Amino acid sequence: METDFQSARKLLFKAWNIETKLLMRLNSIDCVKGELVKKNHILLQFTGLYDKTGEELYDRDMVLIGTDRYIIAWQGDPASWHVVKVYESSASQPLSMALAKNAVRLCSYFESEKN
Repeated sequence: METDFQSARKLLFKAWNIETKLLMRLNSIDCVKGELVKKNHILLQFTGLYDKTGEELYDRDMVLIGTDRYIIAWQGDPASWHVVKVYESSASQPLSMALAKNAVRLCSYFESEKN
């Protein structure tokens, strides 16, 4: 299998606007010393995976797997996307393609705080 190392993968982001309390797609993101920033926003990166309905899954999305709710989060050891069970943060597992295909995206964690 050949891999084209010359083509860059597409990085997608949404952002939670801290002031307006709205989730939005951005027209631009600033890069300061190699770090992506957007004033008054929390950047949420696309995981590269889709739920069972074909919806994109992003950092801090809340998903339903079976009857349990999870939040998607980046974890450093091992460095990968994980799903963390709501109200039981010790229950964490890697977010695989198979797991994503059994998940249904409910909302962003930030949107859930309003309720």
